[in-house]
Amino acid sequence: MSTQIPPQIQNQLAQLQQVQQQAQSLAMQKAQMESLQNESQMALEELEKLSEDAVIYRTVGELQIRTNKEDTLIKLKEKVETLSLRLQSISRQEERISKRFTQLQEQLEQAMGNQAQ
Repeated sequence: MSTQIPPQIQNQLAQLQQVQQQAQSLAMQKAQMESLQNESQMALEELEKLSEDAVIYRTVGELQIRTNKEDTLIKLKEKVETLSLRLQSISRQEERISKRFTQLQEQLEQAMGNQAQ
């Protein structure tokens, strides 16, 4: 019995590692998007509590620009919606990656089982 790993199994191991890295990257992106969405949602809730004539500033780059409540509400709602769509997209990607990871694991286990025989 040879202790050398066949090229096919090495290739499958490399693919498995790559898929695992993609899953980790997606998990980090998802956490960032969720954090941004939560911050935006909290800002939106606080903004809705303010009176219509409240003085509001929003940050644009290094500047703080005076704006009105209505425009700011519109922009924040758009941001929350965009982040929600991104999160949905990331979740779908995570599902595909998870399925691919499981598939590769099964293929690898089969190949290793055949190798042992």
